Amino acid sequence: MRITTFSLAAISLVVTVGFMLLIENSLRDLPNQNFQATEETMVDMANVLAAVVEHDTKDDVIDVDFLRTALPKALERKIHALIFDLEKNSVTCHVHVTDAHGIVIFDSDKGTLEGTDLSKFNDVRLTLQGQYGARSSRSDEADEMSSVIHVAAPIRHGDKIIGALVVRKAKLDQWRFIESQRNNVIISSALIGFGIAAFCAAVLFWVLRPIRLLTAWTQSIAEGRRAPQPNLGGGLEVRALGAAINNMREELDGRDYATSYVQTLTHELKSPLAAIRGTAELLQEEDMPEEDRRRFLANLQAESDRSERLLRQLLRLSEVERRRALNQKETFDLRETLSAALQETATAAAAKEIRIVMPEDDTALKVEGDAALLRRAFVNLIENAVDFSPEKSSIEISAARQGTSVEVRIRDHGPGIPEYAAARLFERFYSLKHQQTGRKGTGLGLAFVKETVDLHHGTITVANHPDGGTLAAMTIPAI
Repeated sequence: MRITTFSLAAISLVVTVGFMLLIENSLRDLPNQNFQATEETMVDMANVLAAVVEHDTKDDVIDVDFLRTALPKALERKIHALIFDLEKNSVTCHVHVTDAHGIVIFDSDKGTLEGTDLSKFNDVRLTLQGQYGARSSRSDEADEMSSVIHVAAPIRHGDKIIGALVVRKAKLDQWRFIESQRNNVIISSALIGFGIAAFCAAVLFWVLRPIRLLTAWTQSIAEGRRAPQPNLGGGLEVRALGAAINNMREELDGRDYATSYVQTLTHELKSPLAAIRGTAELLQEEDMPEEDRRRFLANLQAESDRSERLLRQLLRLSEVERRRALNQKETFDLRETLSAALQETATAAAAKEIRIVMPEDDTALKVEGDAALLRRAFVNLIENAVDFSPEKSSIEISAARQGTSVEVRIRDHGPGIPEYAAARLFERFYSLKHQQTGRKGTGLGLAFVKETVDLHHGTITVANHPDGGTLAAMTIPAI
């Protein structure tokens, strides 16, 4: 599980770093890509203007009168060009022309460069040599935004280069386009990055969550806890794996369960069957006194009742232990279920003249579950309290809502629970001798109660009361 998490986290980290490097390279190359596109357009413009100048050239002399007339008017033109989402309002480039020696003979920017020797600059020098000439120069070396792009085209007369026409444009003019593109790249990258992050998170959730649920579920099974199969989502493979684990668990539980019950049932029936067989053999004697015969018959009846009760409770316990969850649930008043259990145990309590005290309260205590199972659990708890209570004593029972649960408390005034038995009360077939009869119970009543409460996601405790006797406290989630 940790290796899978680490692997997916490493993959996510690699994807994130790669994506960040891609964005960084894109943003770094964006100005250069934009300037390259601008330079390509300036090449066309320079060559077109150079061809116009060549048209009026005579005797190797460049006539720039046409440029002196036309270019200032072009620079003064008011334009309204919407280039995507940016508007251009004026011409922002300038043109200057040099002779065959690189001396500027015309400059559209009010003649600023006229007379300047530019023969040593790459744009003019390479063009006069018949090569492609271009350069980018800064007016302030410390300021990148002061750079100006220069693109030159040759002015020819026949096969002879007699000058160079240079188109120049400030990089600053392009910067608003670059910023717009940069913002678009950042926003798009952020959206893509968010999408990738969401996808990775969804993959991690889709893959790891079912695995975590399966791990927790199998761990609870290994610890012997009753846990229903978790909702593993819509993944076909994961659901198939969960179903396979559940089937395997049920198969193994069935084998262990059958083996365990055969062993325990065989062990528990040995004593009553031996007593029944011995009593039956004694009853075959013809000269047995009538008083002994009646005593043996009573013993035979008692052992038969004990065996029947053991089998009946064992069947009830096996039925509830085989359940992993409640198949059908109903909403009912727990107070009514408790009252039904009191009526069922009234005869046993009356036989020992035990008074059952329960405050009258009409407040409904709504819970969801199996009313029949909870009624049987209450019967077992009350019968247990009656069995261990002295004659003519009392049993106090209360039921009330405590927060989000309903709590039922049953207290007797018997001898309490020995310290050695406190940790084993809910074990199957473990029981203590009754105070008066000296006999043990079946040891299945509290085991049934525990299984029933677990099915209802509640709690059950049986402990000594501080003022004497035993207190059984059951809580069931309320609705």
